[in-house]
Parts: sequence; C-alpha cells; structure tokens
Amino acid sequence: MPAVPELWYSNYLGNPLGAWTLALATFLITFTVLPLAQRYITARRARLSTLGSSRAYHAIDLAAFLVERTHRLFLWGVAVWLGSRHLALPPRLESWLTIALVLLFWMQAAMWAMAAVHYGLSARQQHAGGPDAVLASSLEVVLFVAAIVIWSIAFLLALDNLGVQIRPLLAGIGIGGIALALAVQTVLSDLLASLSIALDRPFVVGDSLAVDDFQGSVEFIGVKSTRLRSVSGEQIIFANGDIVKARVRNFGRMRERRALFRIGVDYGTPVPALVAIPRAIREIIEGTPDTRFERCHLLTWDTALQFEVVYFMTRPDYAAYADTQQRINLRILERLRAMDVNLAAAMPTSVQLQHPPAAPEGPGGQQLLL
Repeated sequence: MPAVPELWYSNYLGNPLGAWTLALATFLITFTVLPLAQRYITARRARLSTLGSSRAYHAIDLAAFLVERTHRLFLWGVAVWLGSRHLALPPRLESWLTIALVLLFWMQAAMWAMAAVHYGLSARQQHAGGPDAVLASSLEVVLFVAAIVIWSIAFLLALDNLGVQIRPLLAGIGIGGIALALAVQTVLSDLLASLSIALDRPFVVGDSLAVDDFQGSVEFIGVKSTRLRSVSGEQIIFANGDIVKARVRNFGRMRERRALFRIGVDYGTPVPALVAIPRAIREIIEGTPDTRFERCHLLTWDTALQFEVVYFMTRPDYAAYADTQQRINLRILERLRAMDVNLAAAMPTSVQLQHPPAAPEGPGGQQLLL
C-alpha cells in the first residue's frame, strides 16, 4: 500500500510523521517505565534490611532513597529529552529546551544532595540507637547551612553549563559578600554562632542552663537566637553570639549531684555521742536509695559544734534531690533525738558575765580591803 509510506514520511512542523511517532512513543514509554521503576525500587527498599548494617547495605539503601526522592517533573524532563532526540527542532526552540533541561537537572541534583544530607542525619540517629537530642536541637541549623551551600553550588554549575562566565560573577559575589557582611555582621555573627552550637554541641533542647544571672531550660535553638524558659515561667531570648561568649553552666549534663549540709549540735553534748554522730549519719545516707556517702566530720565550732556532711545523688534531678534530702533530714532528726543529742539554737545565746561585788565602804566613804 503506497499510501502508508507516503504518510509516514510526510513532513509536519519540520519533521516527518515517523519521527513524531518515534518521539511520542519514546516519551510515553520513558514516562511510563521510569515511574514504574521508581515505585518498584521504593517498594523493595524496605526489604534491604536483610543485608544488615554493612557498607553495601548503606550504599544500596542510599541509592534507593535517592530514587525515591526523584521528582516527577525530572522524569518528565528526561522523557522529553529522549523523545526530542528523534526530532530536528528549530534553533530557538532547541536553545530554550536545553536551558529548561539544564535547570531541571541541577534542580534535581540539589534535591538529591539535600536528600543525602537528610539520609546521613537519619543514619546517625539510628546508629545512636534512637532519637539524638543533640542532633535534633541542631537539625534546623545544619539543614539551613546545607541548603544555602548546595543550592548556591547547583545554581552556579547550571549557569556554567549554560555558557555563562561565572568567574566575574564569583568576583562580584565576593565583593558584594564583603559589603553585605559588614552591613549585617551581627546577623552573620549569630549565624556562625548557631553553627558553632550545632557542631560543638555545648547544650541541647531540654538542658537546664545558667547563663550569667539567668537560669532556665532550653526550648529552642534557632539560626539567630536561643530561647530559654526560666524557672519563674517567662521566656528568655539570647542572641547566639552572646550565649557563645558567655560562661554557661549546663545542669543538663550533670551526671550526679553533690550535696553538702551542716548540722550544729549543742556544746553540752558528751564526747561519746559526738563520736557516734558521723557513724549514725553514714548509716542513714547509705540506707537511702540513689545516694553515695562521701564524709561526715566535726570540722568547726563557733556558736555550735558544726558537723559537715557530704554525699552524692546518683540521680541529678533536683526534685529527686529535694525528696532525698528531706528524707535524710527527718531520719537524722529522729536519730539525734533517740541519742539525746540537742541541736544548737538558730541564734547564738548571750553569755552573762558575773562581776565580783563591790568592796564595802568604811567611814568617810573609803572602801575596805578584805
């Protein structure tokens, strides 16, 4: 049938019908096969856990994760590019298609890089055996800095692929960056300080901090500021640059709490009872859960005989310490009363000195010496 070959080779918009048919078939096949392959790899990714935690597992799992994060628009662009290989397009249309495909490719490359960063952070959490509080508090800062770096590099590489001379652009960006840095040096200082907090990790969300005269628990670590909830209820906001320069006491990293208190007993307490007091206090503290006895000594006397007691709480929580200290105080008071030992008065008692009576006077008002 001669009509079919003639129709096949007929020219439509500068290309024969056969070329258009091949281009359309390539586009449809590609845009059908690639999403199906993506769904298959995504479904099979859950079964990769049988490989354990080897390097091969992480490499294959990362590749599957990147395939899963491939945007549908990028697959459409690949299908269009493969289909356009069968067509002879006008130079202007070819140029616009090239620009669109290059930008689409580097956009997808940046998305893959960000997905790899997310994968690395998730792998670290799994390696730590659960949610990493340190990483969770600095996650926003790490992702913010990574996004700036990755998207900037992708944009510059896209311009370079399109034939744009990026060296003058980089020089201009450098000069403009210096001027911008001088104008917003406080903001940049806080940004770099937030990066320092994210990398050095002096504290995390939930830690109890004492910064200068302020004390509270960390609620949020941001790009510019760190927010604390004070013990009295209000929110305290510190610039990251200020909190990095300050001397910070982190009670959240406290492994155990040292407790020191003094007991003053009356001066009239017999020496054998004084000798028995440290032994009794030691028995009380060692019999209290979550404590480790350190020492008990009669160290000083001023208004009373002062015993200094030191022990450690293996649970650093302050509420647990307060309950334990109350229990110890009550048991010590009970033991001292059983030993007939009196605690010293809160205020020192005054001592009245007795003066000798005056000598009797003799005649004429003269005192008589006895």
